Amino acid sequence: MEKKLLCLLGALALTASCDNSMEVDIAIDTDEDGKPEFSYSKDKPLPERGPGAIVAATTSDDWQDADPENTLYIDIPQGRIVVLLTPDLAQAHVTQVKKLAREGYYDGLHFYRVIEGFVAQGGDESGQKEIITAEQTMKAEFDEPIPEGLAFTKLGNEDGYADKVGYINGFPAGVDKDDGKVWLAHCSGAFAFGRNNQRDSASTEFYITLQPQRYLDRNLTVFGRVIWGMEHVQSITRGAAGNGGVISDKERWTPISSISVAADWPEEQRLALEWMDTNTELFKELLGARRNRPEDFFYYRPDHLDLCQMPLPVRLKQDATGE
Repeated sequence: MEKKLLCLLGALALTASCDNSMEVDIAIDTDEDGKPEFSYSKDKPLPERGPGAIVAATTSDDWQDADPENTLYIDIPQGRIVVLLTPDLAQAHVTQVKKLAREGYYDGLHFYRVIEGFVAQGGDESGQKEIITAEQTMKAEFDEPIPEGLAFTKLGNEDGYADKVGYINGFPAGVDKDDGKVWLAHCSGAFAFGRNNQRDSASTEFYITLQPQRYLDRNLTVFGRVIWGMEHVQSITRGAAGNGGVISDKERWTPISSISVAADWPEEQRLALEWMDTNTELFKELLGARRNRPEDFFYYRPDHLDLCQMPLPVRLKQDATGE
C-alpha cells in the first residue's frame, strides 16, 4: 500500500451533480435593517442571558445521544479519545474507517506525524500493513450535493471560506449555494483522512486538527470530530516541522492500542455521551449569546461569531442526572 501523508500548501511548506429542483433554504435570515439574525447593534438590547445560563436551562429534549454505531474510541496511553462520525455526509469514508477499526487495522500503530498548531496524524507510517476488508483507496468526498431535507442551522454572519456556514447535527459545516455543495469544516478536533497529491488517494491514514485549518476545507474529507478527550490529542508528542512533522525517533511515537467502534463494546463499558442538539431554539439562542456576550466582564462586543469558536456542548449523561 502506498504511504499516505497529508500534502500541505502554504506557509508550512510541507512537502456529482446537484438536483437543481431541490429546494434548500440556506440564506441568512435578516431583520428589517438587513442585519443578520441574532446580530446586535448599539440600539438593540443584548441577549438576556449568557452561554452558561442557556446550557444550564436545557432539558433532556435539547440533547442528542452519541450514536454508538457512529462513535469511535481511539485509545492511547494518555487516555481515550472519542470521535463522533457524521451520519449525513462522506458516508463512504465513515464506512471505511469503521471497517478498518473492526478488522483491527489500527491496533498497534502510532501517531507518527504531529505538527504543533496543525494536526496529529496516525496510521501506518511504513505503508506496508495489509488492508483486509476495507478499500485500498477512496474516492474523494471533499464536498457533495446538499442532501434533501438536510438539517442546517445557520451561524448568522459572514465567513471567509464559504458562502454560508452553520451546523449540521453537531458538526460545523460550510455551504456553497451556487454549486449546491456542502462540507464539514476543519475546526479544532476535525477528524479526516490524509492523502497524497492525487485527489482519490485517501485510504487509511487519518488526522485530527489541533487548531482550525479552514484553508484545507474542500481539499480533504472531514467526516468526524473529537467530542471527548481532546486534551489527550493535545498531549501527543510533536515532531519537527523541518521533517514534515514526522517524528524521526520512533521511540517517541505515540502508540495506538486500538481504534474501535463504540457499538462493539458492551453497553455498560461505553462512555454515555450526549451533545447539545444544534437544531433547537436554545442552540440558536446560544449562538446569539456567543456572538455578543452579555456578561458584565465584556466591554467590547464584536457582533460576530467565528464558526470554529463556537464549542459544541458535550457531557456525560450522568453529569446531567447527578448520578
